[in-house]
Amino acid sequence: MWWWDARVTTLFKRNLQPTLTYWSVFFSFGLCIAFLGPTLLDLRCQTQSSLSQITWVFFSQQFCLLIGSCLGGVFKRTLAQSLLALFASSLAISVVFAIIPFCHHVVVLAVVMAMAGLAMGCIDTLSNMQLVKIYQKDSAVFLQALHFFVGFGALLSPLIADPFLSDTNCILTNVTANGSSNLPHIRKSLVPHHPGNLSHYDLPTKGLVVTRVSYAFWIMALINLPVPFAVFLLLYKERLVPCCQSSSPPLLSADELALETRAADKDDSSTSSPKIQSEIGHGDLFGCCQSKNFRGVPCSYFAVHVTGALLLFMTDGIMGEYSGFVYSYAVEEPLSVGHKMAGYLPSLFWGFITMGRLISIPVSYRMKPATMVFINVVGVLLTFFLLLIFSYSVVFLFVGTASLGLFLSSTFPSVLAYTEDILQYRGCATTVLVTGAGFGEMVLQLLVGSIIHDQGSYSFLVCGTIFGALAFVFYVFLLFFHRMHPQPQSDMDLSPDKPPPMGEPELYQS
Repeated sequence: MWWWDARVTTLFKRNLQPTLTYWSVFFSFGLCIAFLGPTLLDLRCQTQSSLSQITWVFFSQQFCLLIGSCLGGVFKRTLAQSLLALFASSLAISVVFAIIPFCHHVVVLAVVMAMAGLAMGCIDTLSNMQLVKIYQKDSAVFLQALHFFVGFGALLSPLIADPFLSDTNCILTNVTANGSSNLPHIRKSLVPHHPGNLSHYDLPTKGLVVTRVSYAFWIMALINLPVPFAVFLLLYKERLVPCCQSSSPPLLSADELALETRAADKDDSSTSSPKIQSEIGHGDLFGCCQSKNFRGVPCSYFAVHVTGALLLFMTDGIMGEYSGFVYSYAVEEPLSVGHKMAGYLPSLFWGFITMGRLISIPVSYRMKPATMVFINVVGVLLTFFLLLIFSYSVVFLFVGTASLGLFLSSTFPSVLAYTEDILQYRGCATTVLVTGAGFGEMVLQLLVGSIIHDQGSYSFLVCGTIFGALAFVFYVFLLFFHRMHPQPQSDMDLSPDKPPPMGEPELYQS
């Protein structure tokens, strides 16, 4: 890879298997997070439930995802615990896909989706956390790649499900329901826990169930099955499988050992600090709140955590509410876009998010995370301003949707890399930021849904503009607290030409 220097290339080669494993686990996360929306109406038929009842399945998944994100740090104490938790979580996702077709009651389905949410939360926290631990100052590019894989999984999941979705009502009765011919419109209008103005559609709950969506879930279960196998291989390689444990660690190659020796000669403290830092920070959300962790830390320590979480609360919240409501906004006045054309908007949005994450992989190596975050938040704010100005233009709605996807694409990994750099990997940034982003995605969807219901569709863009402005304000505060936060002397003396310290050579050795 021509845009990497030799040091980072060597670091990547040494950690190739764990890096690819964490990327694959995040693909599993993306596969699971995006299937529920398109398949929800068929699952409604399968469980013979009402539209308002089935949308609670969204809530159970999202709420337990937040709990899983908070608790994910519990398993970070050793590499064995982290990998075992990732193995159990990725395997649980395959199991969930396999058993969803057998859930014929909405409560059972909600419980199964809650299990999937817990697994997804653990994956979200642990994958980000482990990559930060491995690469530290060089983690930005690898975090961008990690979040590309979640976007790729989120794009693939609806494509797998689409051929098996019902075009007409999947519960056959003697009376034709007035919602049967509107299923594509209802499907694209569904937002987590927000049936909104769809309650007037009389969808039957009793009758003969005819749906083929089970095949989609079984296909996704098979596609996801190699992921827990990859985690198991990493456990085996690190000699962390109980029956294969050994006290002798894997040896470094001669080139890697020489490179590590040179790095140690340049800065003796740089090679020992990651191990110390991994013991100090990166706990679970509740462990981070223990009073013993607050002794002797400056006020800026807390401020960086809070402003980083609030920044992601807004940007991830914008991502969730825009993808959820852009279709409903487009089909209503004044735009009145046709249902079929408006249905392309969410796909366009997520497509450009995935493309933006792919582009950000090489860009993040040459550009500082703080600069990327600035471009992201300013781009989001300007895009919303232009969407407000050209609110009667259908063409600009599509252009703005693509632009918004690009600017939002790399926000999370860039904010995470920037915040961890500020805290010198001694805080709880990963857990706090993942939790803040999850809260934003859930809360802002609920808030915007209520406002649109009361104030009309135009408030959708007004809300987005306000959230974008707040994201910019929190970014400015993050910069300010970065200036306030004390930096280690060795870090301040680091010259621009001197490469950042290597990751801990024994970090991935048992």
